[in-house]
Amino acid sequence: MATNDPLEQERRQYIRLDSVFPVQFQLLNPDTKEAVSAWLQGFTNNISKGGICLAINNLDQAFALLIKNRQVRISLGIEMPFSRTPIAAVAQIAWVQASAEQPGKYFIGLRYENISAEGSLQIIRYARAKRLFVPLVLGVIIALGAAFAVDSYINVKLVKGNKALVSQLVKILQESSVAKQKIKEINKDRDDLQVRIEALKARIRTVEEDKAKLSEQTKLEEANTMRRVAELNALIDTLSKEKTSAQEALISLQHKENTVTEELLNLDKRKASLERANLDKMYQWLTIHQNPRTGLVMSFEGDSDIDNWAFIYDESLALQAYVNFSDFERAKKMLEFFDKKAKRQNKLFFNAYYADDGTPAEFIVHSGPNIWLGIAIVQYVKRTGDPGYLKLAEEIAQDVMQLQAQDPDGGIRGGPEVQWYATEHNLDAYAFYDMLHKTTRNDAYAQARDRVLNWLVKHTYGKTDLPIKRGKGDSTIATDTYAWSIAAIGPAKLEELGMNPDRIMEFAEEHCSVEVEYLRPGEAQPIKIKGFDFAPQVHVARGGIVSSEWTAQMVISFKIMADFYHKKGMIAKSRAYLVKADEYLANLSNMIISSPSPSGQGESCLPYATQELADTGHGWMTPRGNSTGSVSGTTYTIFAYYNYNPLELKD
Repeated sequence: MATNDPLEQERRQYIRLDSVFPVQFQLLNPDTKEAVSAWLQGFTNNISKGGICLAINNLDQAFALLIKNRQVRISLGIEMPFSRTPIAAVAQIAWVQASAEQPGKYFIGLRYENISAEGSLQIIRYARAKRLFVPLVLGVIIALGAAFAVDSYINVKLVKGNKALVSQLVKILQESSVAKQKIKEINKDRDDLQVRIEALKARIRTVEEDKAKLSEQTKLEEANTMRRVAELNALIDTLSKEKTSAQEALISLQHKENTVTEELLNLDKRKASLERANLDKMYQWLTIHQNPRTGLVMSFEGDSDIDNWAFIYDESLALQAYVNFSDFERAKKMLEFFDKKAKRQNKLFFNAYYADDGTPAEFIVHSGPNIWLGIAIVQYVKRTGDPGYLKLAEEIAQDVMQLQAQDPDGGIRGGPEVQWYATEHNLDAYAFYDMLHKTTRNDAYAQARDRVLNWLVKHTYGKTDLPIKRGKGDSTIATDTYAWSIAAIGPAKLEELGMNPDRIMEFAEEHCSVEVEYLRPGEAQPIKIKGFDFAPQVHVARGGIVSSEWTAQMVISFKIMADFYHKKGMIAKSRAYLVKADEYLANLSNMIISSPSPSGQGESCLPYATQELADTGHGWMTPRGNSTGSVSGTTYTIFAYYNYNPLELKD
């Protein structure tokens, strides 16, 4: 039956689609063609050769009135599926209908006034394809589902392989430790045998001397002499047999030592290969967790309390890792966030941001994290030769220098709104200003650096029984201040200041080195881990824990000391420091775990410490979760392995 409803006739021209796609639209003055609204968002699911039906939610009533009265034209940007750019068009209003169920929602029929032939054809082709090839689409969906299943299987295999790599390394490290212990026992037995053989040789010489003296006695004593000589000959024979037996045992031990040494060499080769593979996986873990929108990396993977938090100290470490792996695009992505998007307080950044959208997660501003971000920027500038972000580093430096100007001794408070002074922040600042001076040749930075050093000497260094205080008026021992004193100032400069760098390292090892039992995730038996605690074990009731980050910091400082003495020609002392560095680095390898999240793909990473939710002794707790991966622990271990000192700007 025919209808006289022109609106119904108009609607019949439209093809109903099974899906919608977005359309940007803007209201235009029909006479001047000027925009009378900003770009608005709508959707379409009905189209025809000559126009489209536009569905709009929450349309402003003023705009709705203009549309109902046909007082505007509409400029369109139709975002077609599989099209790189929106299809542009200008349309007249054919009909308007308000939704009865949803206030503010309108359906608007539009006739194209201006659209390219190619664009119109593309729209119609898509509409027809939707109707004619639904079975094909279903087939594609099935195929994609199969592909997803295959991809999931591959991902499971990848996770399994990555976890196996971690397990292989831990097993090799344990076997290597057993072999080294065997060699120690063999060496002890060998030394004991050598002492015994030397003692037997001396005894035989004494008996032979006694026998020679007897042969010189008179014939009156000949009978007694002959009897005594026979006794001595028997004793010499017994001692000789005992010496021969000891020498044979020594030869056997030497063969055993050679066998175990060869076994250890093979283990070391396999360990080196597995360590390198796991270090590469650790770097991959850092790249996988960089958010593509912000460039930030979530600091702790697994702690629900700070899920998605990106602390700027951790970001500075990740940024330097990207730079040192020549992954400059990743580094630049992060720098763009801090340069263009991150909210700040004056020129300083908040301590933490959410990794997914970049909004502040912690509205606190501290000097140290900002200084570390500045250090990372200068390292980027040095490595790439791109000065584009140097201004950002200098803005941080200038704001921190304003804090420094408020202290007569040149120290830097913990932040604009706090009164305490931390040794670690001032050590960071010393390195930062030194880097900026070398990069810019601006003497103001050299002066700021020297003033910081003056404050350190006056307030935190000096006593032999406590070489380094944690801060101004604070005698608490913090391991990182010992490691960073070597890394930031350097042993040569410390000697110039009258400090003993050897004593600094010895003190940290005497008071903060611990050996603890660590139960790896998924393992039944704990293993021994030797490393560095956040504070002396005697100062906290929770017992010893090993910090992966602070242990790695000490490894770097041991290597710096080794290089210092090697340049002096003191090879034995240099070697002793290298042995310590290798020992602690091997223990860090024992702490490597597999990423627990699906996105982590089982890649290698390190926990922040050997215990969760433990008091560090410095006002904060270790993260929640035994499988929680830590950016700082993982990244600093990478630095330790590759002997990269983030507090030094190398030529």
